[in-house]
Amino acid sequence: MTETKHNWTKEEILEIYNKPLMELMYDAATIHREYHDPLEVQVSSLISIKTGGCSEDCGYCPQAARYHTGIEKNDLMSVDTVKEMASNAKESGASRVCLGAAWRNVENNEDFDNVLDMVKEVNSMNMEVCCTLGMLSQDQARRLKEAGLYAYNHNLDSSEDFYKEIISTRGYDDRLKTIEHAQKEGIHVCSGGIIGMGEDENDRVGMLYTLSNMTPHPGSVPINGLVPVPGTPLEEQKPVEIWDMVRMIATARIVMPKAEVRLSAGRQHMSKEGQAMCFMAGASSIFAGDKLLTTPNPEYNEDMELFKILGVKPKEAFTAGEQPETKASYKEVAEEGREKWSRPAHDIDRNIEATEKGKAARRELKEEIK
Repeated sequence: MTETKHNWTKEEILEIYNKPLMELMYDAATIHREYHDPLEVQVSSLISIKTGGCSEDCGYCPQAARYHTGIEKNDLMSVDTVKEMASNAKESGASRVCLGAAWRNVENNEDFDNVLDMVKEVNSMNMEVCCTLGMLSQDQARRLKEAGLYAYNHNLDSSEDFYKEIISTRGYDDRLKTIEHAQKEGIHVCSGGIIGMGEDENDRVGMLYTLSNMTPHPGSVPINGLVPVPGTPLEEQKPVEIWDMVRMIATARIVMPKAEVRLSAGRQHMSKEGQAMCFMAGASSIFAGDKLLTTPNPEYNEDMELFKILGVKPKEAFTAGEQPETKASYKEVAEEGREKWSRPAHDIDRNIEATEKGKAARRELKEEIK
């Protein structure tokens, strides 16, 4: 088998990324077949268990409270509602459910206790459970694992250098620290990023460089195409070209051969032929369902129709790792100091401009209500 490396250089990855596209796809497809069944695709369902009201200033995100994007803020869902949605996802072919909450970081409170109960219940349905809840401490990672969590998603978003052009309220090192906490507890890590935010190829390579030098590599690597949302600082960005998505997926497949490379946000703008090219280039996972948190996504029946055309089938749960055992101790909070998370707070002009527009729009709305 092709060697699994954890000491890639940026120069090596850039050379791979810039190969002639047909050669790149061939190399990626060859490696994909060494480690994966090319006729199986892992299907995940993403549930927004708490929507909107986030205090961060991520330039791509419609859930940031400071921007006016028309997203309706919702409090945390009930455990029973999540169970029902997970059951529907399983019936539609999903083997993993990802629970997403628009939080900056996890707090030890009643809401987190309810999330732990959600994890326990979905795990009991023989589905892989993933959470994306923001930054979390070592003990919070332990509690999630003991509740039955299979994977934790915490995207890098971009390279460390370009990250500073997108977010000013959260440090890059804090993202790495959260990933480290999850790995120490034996939780599979899901981490990738977004392309189409105005970055160049060196930034894309920089993100893959950081991910591919982790030990172990992330179990899942989502490659998202930016979905520009009106009201966000990146609302004017053009959807990423399919060739860029294929190139990114193929490179990720080559440098992280065992990972599930997930074709994530942005599929709504792709043709069936474009998505097929992504699968040929090494994508082995998708998010299914009509929404990814708040942005549009192809519906289940569209994906199953595409699977039928391509002759692929959904992958079974727990093929890459054992199902976690839920332990009663997930209810116990260990004595630990409060985790300190950074707030770089440098200025990003377009984020500030979008924030001011958001304030003005909310004032206008209040006046209309009066």
